[in-house]
Amino acid sequence: MSRTGQEEYSILIVDDMPLNIQVLNELLQDDYRVFFSTTGADALERIHVLKPDLVLLDIMMPDMDGYEVCRRLKAEPEFKDVPVIFITAMAQEENEAEGLKLGAVDYITKPFNPPIVRLRIKNQLELKRQRDLLARLSSLDGLTGIANRRSFDEYLDREWRRATRTGSPMGLIMLDIDYFKKYNDTYGHAIGDECLKAVAKAFQSALERPADFAARYGGEEFACILPDTDIQGATVIAGYIAEAVRKLAIPHSASPVAPYVTVSIGVSVIQPSPALHPSSLIEASDRKLYEAKHKGRNRISS
Repeated sequence: MSRTGQEEYSILIVDDMPLNIQVLNELLQDDYRVFFSTTGADALERIHVLKPDLVLLDIMMPDMDGYEVCRRLKAEPEFKDVPVIFITAMAQEENEAEGLKLGAVDYITKPFNPPIVRLRIKNQLELKRQRDLLARLSSLDGLTGIANRRSFDEYLDREWRRATRTGSPMGLIMLDIDYFKKYNDTYGHAIGDECLKAVAKAFQSALERPADFAARYGGEEFACILPDTDIQGATVIAGYIAEAVRKLAIPHSASPVAPYVTVSIGVSVIQPSPALHPSSLIEASDRKLYEAKHKGRNRISS
């Protein structure tokens, strides 16, 4: 996500000393959204909810030291790239080496030097902004501008693990443009590319919930991950998508099923669990997509 100012960044301060939190909050509150935790266990819980852009982490804490908090944070794929700056009164080189080895990006020493604290945080957030921008560009399909297959796989894995923890269902829509090879043969590949872009835009515009994730799966095939969705809800969303594509009214004179571009859609819903792999959801939707094609295309199978 692009940033227009420092105030959009969120920082989580983790320190068991209220005075340290107060001093840092006074330094940072005018430029950032500041949150705090006083224990390592609480910090790990709040990170899942807040998804902070940066963590200021005290090393010496009674329940769980900063090293262990950092170790656990970096072990989670969703949060491994969140920059961690250690707060410490210790100046020994071996302590700095230990933190950097665990994945910390910098150190801030106590007592705090306000200009240094601000600059180090500003520098790390700017580096994060650049990394996020590069990650975003690498996650998009170059033609359609929606998420690519790599991004789809990462999101599916992340949401699958979350659904396994929460016990919520997950839906997947697989969509294929009907007789797209005939479309390319008739109108040419340049017009075919324009068709793919229009369908991708209609596909994404039909999704109303922020968590629903549309991607180009490959060729003329698209996919949509639907967290916390049962089969009835997933089928309704598939209907919205099919209607959005029909409304484009893109001429397709070579299609045996309609004079305009249509899609076949497969829908499935699974309850993720440790015994299942995310590929089982893809396979189930693929079977439904095959069923929709086998029954004549231009339809939804769920």
